[in-house]
Amino acid sequence: MKHLELRFDRGVATVTLNRPDVRNAFNDEVIAELTGAFVQYGEHAEVRCIVLAGNGPAFCAGADLNWMKKMAGYSHLENEADAMRLADMLRTIYFSPKPVVAKVQGDCYAGGMGLVAACDIVVAADGVNFCLSEVKLGLIPATISPYVIKAMGDQAARRYFLTAERFDAREAHRLGLAHEVVPAEQLDAKVTEIVKALVSNSPNAVREAKKLVRDVAGLPVDDALLADTAGRIAGIRASSEGREGVASFLEKRKPSWLS
Repeated sequence: MKHLELRFDRGVATVTLNRPDVRNAFNDEVIAELTGAFVQYGEHAEVRCIVLAGNGPAFCAGADLNWMKKMAGYSHLENEADAMRLADMLRTIYFSPKPVVAKVQGDCYAGGMGLVAACDIVVAADGVNFCLSEVKLGLIPATISPYVIKAMGDQAARRYFLTAERFDAREAHRLGLAHEVVPAEQLDAKVTEIVKALVSNSPNAVREAKKLVRDVAGLPVDDALLADTAGRIAGIRASSEGREGVASFLEKRKPSWLS
C-alpha cells in the first residue's frame, strides 16, 4: 500500500492512514486502497475486528487539495463516477462484516467525518476538533451524509452542515458521533480495551449483532419485525457458535473461539 499502513496481530487488523504531510487527506488512490483493505479484511476469517487510525497530527482533513483541483475540470459524468468511488468506499466500511473501531487521534474534517461515521465504534482524543466544512467551499457533504446523519442525528446535522462550525470531541460525544473521549495519552489503552472486548465475543454473534442494528433501526414495532427478530434468535441459538457459547457458560469453561 502506498498511502496506508496495514497490520494484523492476534485477530486485530489495523488500517492506518499514512499521509501525515497532507493531514491524511484522501484522493482517488487513498480511496481505492481503503476500499481494497476493507474488502480484504472483511473476507479474512481470522480477522475479528478492524481499527481505522491515522498517523500524524490529523486523523483526516477530508479531500486532498490537488485532487480537488483536478476534479474542478471534470465533467458532470466524471464527477459522478468519482463521487461513486468515495461512496463505495464508505459503504464498504459501513457494511464490513467485522466490527470497525475508529481511533481519532487528531482533527477530523469534511470527508474524514464520513470515515468516522461509517465506523461502528468511535474513540477520540480530547482536544480533537471536527468540522463539516464543505459549504465554506461552495460544496455540500452529500456522499458522507447517510453516515454522518445516522451518527449525529438530523437535528445536529442541520446545524453543522449549514454553519461549517468546528466542534470539539466533547461535543461529538454529546451528539453521539463519538462513543468515548479520553486524554490523548490514554487513547491507545482505551482502543485496546474495546478491541479486547470485541475479540472475546463470538465472531458469528458479533457479525449478526452488527447487522441486527442496521436492519432494525428505525423500523416500526409491528408483527413483521417481531417475526423477523424471533427468527434471528431462533437461528443463532441453533448455530454452532450459539450452541457452543451456551454450553461453555453452563460448563464454566472458555468457549472454543477463545481457545
